[in-house]
Amino acid sequence: MSTHDRRTFLARSAAFSAALWLGNGARGEAKPTDYSGLDSAKYLGEPKVIATVDDETVFTEGPAVAADGTLYFTNVPMSKILKWDPRTSKLSTFAEKTNKTNGLYFEPDGSLLCCEGDTGRLTRRRKLTGTPEVLASEYNGFPLAPPNDVCRDGNGHVYFTSRPSPSDNDPEKGNVNAVYRLDPDGKLVQLLGWPDVHMPNGIVTSPDDRTLYLIEAHPDADRNRNILAFDLSTKGELSNRRVLVDFYPGRSGDGMAVDAKGNLYVAAGLHATRKTSETLDTRPGIHVVSPTGKLLAFARTPKDTVTNCTFGGPDLRTLYVTCGTKIVRIDTTIQGKASYKPKG
Repeated sequence: MSTHDRRTFLARSAAFSAALWLGNGARGEAKPTDYSGLDSAKYLGEPKVIATVDDETVFTEGPAVAADGTLYFTNVPMSKILKWDPRTSKLSTFAEKTNKTNGLYFEPDGSLLCCEGDTGRLTRRRKLTGTPEVLASEYNGFPLAPPNDVCRDGNGHVYFTSRPSPSDNDPEKGNVNAVYRLDPDGKLVQLLGWPDVHMPNGIVTSPDDRTLYLIEAHPDADRNRNILAFDLSTKGELSNRRVLVDFYPGRSGDGMAVDAKGNLYVAAGLHATRKTSETLDTRPGIHVVSPTGKLLAFARTPKDTVTNCTFGGPDLRTLYVTCGTKIVRIDTTIQGKASYKPKG
């Protein structure tokens, strides 16, 4: 890192640290999660297990639904992308040796974006066939930290989160916890970086692409576990940072999806503690949160660890949830945002 870059980073670190703890994004400004008085049936049906993954090691993630309704998701430690056919209820392997791919996202033309954790690459599988095309693999002269989750807006900008281990954030040795934007012309821009964000995870845009939502999910004490909201410009620029929901001291959200009215469906919480400072204050399951940060509904999922969700089904009123070894289906009364259904 050059002297100029180091000076810029340190200045930005000081400014954002002050903002995080003294006002903009400080913990405690958002409403705490309150499960009392919820009318969950207004939004969610009963969770149903539709498939069980049987493998040497299982940690499911990254659900995304293709144009034909097939659900794709990842088993990260086994470097597999699996698929589940709703017409036959058959579970099968789509791809192996995927470099511990985590998050997936279908683009409008049916191409599949993949967050490859082992290689630190964002790749694209066009029409689900052929050799993956590398879209991003380095920034500022260093390889990317493992990409985690990814989404796309209607203007063709791709947004993804990237994160090393919780304590590995030395900008002189590699890329830190960060959020990136990949422009249609291939330019890669770091929108946020440590300590602006502590550990970015799930990322989505609102139905009108005017708001970007980001989960922070740091397991250590006194680190952020929240959902941030930003105003999003047509050029993919962020402004007006605010805390939408604060999950601390419980486990934060992991992944999330958004419905046609702009409500967030957030996979969060634990059944049992896991040798971190995270408590059981956040219940394990899907939390439906309004665009203003109000908890509207909750559905408990059956097993640790609930990680992510996406909309599918013919009318986008099916929420698929990755949850330990289980794939769970929850019917919803509101459709997912239209862009969840690719045309390809």
